[in-house]
Amino acid sequence: MSPLGSKPAAASGVYYDQGALVASATAGAARGPAHVEVPTAFDAVLLTGFGGPEGQSEVLPFLRNVTRGRGIPDERLEEVAHHYRHFGGVSPINQHNRDLRVALEGRLAQRGLPLPVFWGNRNWTPYLNDAITQAHAAGHRTLIAIPTSAYSSYSSCRQYREDWADALEDSGLQTELRIDKVRPFFNHPGFAATFIAGLQDAVEAARAEGIEPEQIEVLFCTHSIPSMDASLSGGGDAYPEQHLALARYVMAQAAPGVSWQLVYQSRSGPPQQPWLEPDVNDAIQALSGRRGVILVPLGFVSDHMEVLWDLDTEAIETAREAGLWVRRTATPGVQPAFVDALADLVAERVEGRPTDRRASVTEIGPWYDVCRPGCCENRRLGFKPAIAGLAP
Repeated sequence: MSPLGSKPAAASGVYYDQGALVASATAGAARGPAHVEVPTAFDAVLLTGFGGPEGQSEVLPFLRNVTRGRGIPDERLEEVAHHYRHFGGVSPINQHNRDLRVALEGRLAQRGLPLPVFWGNRNWTPYLNDAITQAHAAGHRTLIAIPTSAYSSYSSCRQYREDWADALEDSGLQTELRIDKVRPFFNHPGFAATFIAGLQDAVEAARAEGIEPEQIEVLFCTHSIPSMDASLSGGGDAYPEQHLALARYVMAQAAPGVSWQLVYQSRSGPPQQPWLEPDVNDAIQALSGRRGVILVPLGFVSDHMEVLWDLDTEAIETAREAGLWVRRTATPGVQPAFVDALADLVAERVEGRPTDRRASVTEIGPWYDVCRPGCCENRRLGFKPAIAGLAP
């Protein structure tokens, strides 16, 4: 067992109840249905964040956690560290999750679901093993986990599932706790509503500056991932397709007829490894016949460092150097529509809501409650122990 306040070691395995096909799952999810349509008596919520430093002395230890096992020297980590150091070594993620925990707990109570919300991070304090230990000590045994990521990919879904498995083994609670997860929520109307409102406001702001919609380019921005990971996401290309589906819906509601594209940011890794493109800065520099650009952070639920640095610093500078009016729209954060969406995702699992009655706004429909076999594989790392999905 890791000491409190430290990242758990990688799990050596997972625990299955007799006859179960899904590790550490509730009875309704244990046989691996794509959608769980039976009521489940969850007694707590596990809000799961990425984590981030809150001071200069925490930056390198945090980045070592993020890259653990990859053999990346501190000299290379310092290349990323300067983004954090520019903002005093403080990532906004932890404060966002503090605020989101309070807001979500309040909204659940308003909806008649007075469930406590425990918050744990994958890469910094409070860690997931601390959070589930706290939940267990308070008498809770059946948790519904919410990742702070809306899409299907290794880093935005499967890696969360691996980290929950790590925390369960590390805490010695594999046989004590059952943890399911909510479905990826990229097309929940409450999540979409935050981007629709932001884009509408940005288009009106451009008009106030004398820039008409036909002179605008909307760039939907999300974190780039390795092209191979994208091809394996959600059973095949789910990561880009989910973004495109949501972007089409947002445009139809907020700015029909305006030119747009999906762009990527924040790539890392060796230059010879293909990642999703185009890069947001390249896309801005390639624009022709436009007077304004609107950056919509579609891939982010809050103002991560990638938003503050890669968009608010680098991309906005690129746009201004190109002589373009530029506006970055808000992330969902703790906007009421988003908080209510998360509460609804919990409610649908508590109720066992039929799939055809679940809130969804794209042509893709509600995504899986229980991840499918091999979902979001990372072939560079191989399959690691994970919960909340069918093996491998």
